[in-house]
Amino acid sequence: MIRYESYKVLHILGVLLAFAALGGLALTVANGATKKISSVQRLIGAPHGAAMFIILLGGFGALARIGVMHGTLPGWVLVKLACWVLLAVLVAVPYRKPAWARPIFWCLPVLGGIAAVMAIYKPF
Repeated sequence: MIRYESYKVLHILGVLLAFAALGGLALTVANGATKKISSVQRLIGAPHGAAMFIILLGGFGALARIGVMHGTLPGWVLVKLACWVLLAVLVAVPYRKPAWARPIFWCLPVLGGIAAVMAIYKPF
């Protein structure tokens, strides 16, 4: 049986990988790269996809270990899921809307902060 702490480490590793990929994508597009000329598209896409899986695996594994999965999901989990969905969708935005690349780069820490506050304080 996998320990709770191991799931937390997996979850955090996934988050770090997702933020590295999205930050790299945002900065690449902000510097003028397009989808056609970008040589780092696979270098960004593959880790981002793996990160999304690792985040879910670690997060839901940790939830199961603390017994949250035996009923309805609390509000703090739903907010974290919304943050995860935003992280998953943001990979498609910069190439389509290059003007949003810089704001996305600066919104990533805010999104991470919201998810961290939900996990640490579990306000609802």
